[in-house]
Amino acid sequence: MAVIAQAWSWWWRASNDQDATARSVLTILIVILVLLWHAFRPKKRLPPGPPAWPLFGNLLGLPRNLHEHFTQLSRHYGPMIRVRLGSKLAVVVSSPSIAEEILKDQDLVFANHDTSLVAKIISDNGNDVVWGPYGQAWRLLRRVCVRELLNSVSLDMLYEVRRSEVRQLLAGIWAKSGAPVNISEQVSACALDATATMLWGGSIVDEEGGGKAAAEIKRLIGEITELLGVPNVSDFFPILASLDLQGVQRQMRDIRAKFDGIFDSMIKKRSEKREKGNDFLGFLLKMKEEGDEKTPLTTTQMKGILIDLVVGGTDTTSNTVAWAMTELLKNPEVMRKAQQEIELVVGRDQHVEESHLTKLPYLGAVIKEVLRLHPTLPLLVPHSPSSPSKVAGFDIPVGTRVMINVWAIHRDPKYWDHPSVFDPDRFLRKPDLDFSGRDFHYFPFGSGRRICVGITLAERMIFLILASLLHSFDWHVVGGEKIDTTEKFGIVLKQANPLSAIPSPRSHCRELCI
Repeated sequence: MAVIAQAWSWWWRASNDQDATARSVLTILIVILVLLWHAFRPKKRLPPGPPAWPLFGNLLGLPRNLHEHFTQLSRHYGPMIRVRLGSKLAVVVSSPSIAEEILKDQDLVFANHDTSLVAKIISDNGNDVVWGPYGQAWRLLRRVCVRELLNSVSLDMLYEVRRSEVRQLLAGIWAKSGAPVNISEQVSACALDATATMLWGGSIVDEEGGGKAAAEIKRLIGEITELLGVPNVSDFFPILASLDLQGVQRQMRDIRAKFDGIFDSMIKKRSEKREKGNDFLGFLLKMKEEGDEKTPLTTTQMKGILIDLVVGGTDTTSNTVAWAMTELLKNPEVMRKAQQEIELVVGRDQHVEESHLTKLPYLGAVIKEVLRLHPTLPLLVPHSPSSPSKVAGFDIPVGTRVMINVWAIHRDPKYWDHPSVFDPDRFLRKPDLDFSGRDFHYFPFGSGRRICVGITLAERMIFLILASLLHSFDWHVVGGEKIDTTEKFGIVLKQANPLSAIPSPRSHCRELCI
């Protein structure tokens, strides 16, 4: 390339000197040098993949359910495939061994997430835990979350909050006995209020003065996960980013502005008080005031953490419980066994408590099986290498979007018997499989440095809510309708048609729910 640059310099001087002959000779020379450079430069050995159209790549042929489409492609092209998304190179991994190479052996190289434009907007350019670039500031934010909120000791201290919200959930469902209940909607409201109370000591209603605010927050959470899963032309053709042809960037800016308004008001009220409180927000404010010269905590980072926890704490819980109830209604024998186990451990006249959960191995197997078939993030959060890398013998350039198809890995017939069948017993036979990310045949919450920070909270909330719903009610679908397990792809794998089921109070429910 240095030779080409020198030739260009000569051509430019010849052009200024109006020497036509020299200019012609040098033009031919430059063309020859460019052709030789392209012919003999080292070629990248990219993973195999489907043929791509000029300019558009593979965009034109992409269906809606990408996790299924990529699974089909991997069966044809291999466990690591290449797809072109406009000008963006993407690599999809559907192999446990290759996933381990990326998330364990080369964890540091792939520690950054590939951040889309809408992700940058909602995170205010990576000022949070989910989308922030790996480095000192990110490590601080993650450490703050784990140390002050998401460790076992802190969660034990906040158990009464979760307990109270679940009791309210049961009371609300009892009041609707005999009528269809939208499971996801009910659980989402419970999880949101529990998360809010754990974060700043009061529900959304307490802070904002009415049920409308809580409904608005739930709507915004749904819109965030929806927009994060929309294929955005601006990401695939950066030259078009300023046009925002689909309007998704504008929509996400509006959502971020609304969250900023809510959190700014909350932070202002709390900052005006001498006592900041003993909740998570109070700790963040104290930390910000005390300061740290090397890694000071900013208001933007505080709001980023709060958005991460509100969205993650609400969506993961409601989504998983909804899928669990769907699979249990499809498999009534499994539901019956789970209810029998709960009744045997808890008793008929007692509430389910978190202390019971470790004594419910079959229910634990049910939840694991739900997250095997319906992982919350089917392609996880995309990674991106910070330096050129080789994986499984293939070159992965900087800037590549690397997607781990955990949905496909969880259904690999080489490891899972009858992988499409809902069978919790498989986890009783493999009790070592858990949510830690150590086994790359099963890692619904990711693995490595960027493993989900809220696993412990999610596990407790899902267990407690699902066990309580099964303990207090029998469930059946409206008019004997067929159970719909159609998936709606996005960054979060949701139900295409949300489940509605009719609760019938069990004989002991009245005393527990009133």
